[in-house]
Amino acid sequence: HRALRIALETKPFDCIVVSRIDDHRIASAISDLACRIAPCAEASRGMAASLRHGLRLLDAQCSAALIVLTDQPALDSAHLCALRDAWRNQPGHAAASAYADTVGVPAVLPRSWFETLTGNHSDQGARELLRARPDEVCIVAAPNLAFDIDTQADLARLQSTTQSAPKL
Repeated sequence: HRALRIALETKPFDCIVVSRIDDHRIASAISDLACRIAPCAEASRGMAASLRHGLRLLDAQCSAALIVLTDQPALDSAHLCALRDAWRNQPGHAAASAYADTVGVPAVLPRSWFETLTGNHSDQGARELLRARPDEVCIVAAPNLAFDIDTQADLARLQSTTQSAPKL
């Protein structure tokens, strides 16, 4: 809910949330937000399958897609708006986040990249394409996005950090 709410602050023309086909919890959790839920039968095949699915369903009037994952607790709307604005300044380029010696998501990918991405059959999402076209990528630094939640241990570490933080 939080990641979608933040993404919607960029005022997208269309918003698609890709989920596993059998995960009804997501639809329930975000039912109050303006988006289309797109269950993906191939989601278990990895991020690239979910990305392909979402891009294929995106409204034809969209000139780009903002790709956001839900596992970056430090994500904020200011960063997503900075990505959007960097893309608007150079609409033929992608705008991608840079953290921990990585260029990746969140990222805005121009429509001219969609065919390459939807034909991609690896499990690397857009990262490989961002690396392959460095001259076509506007970088927006986001060192705080280096931490993401991939495991229960990551979640426990985040919870222990927030519980021990001083309260105002």
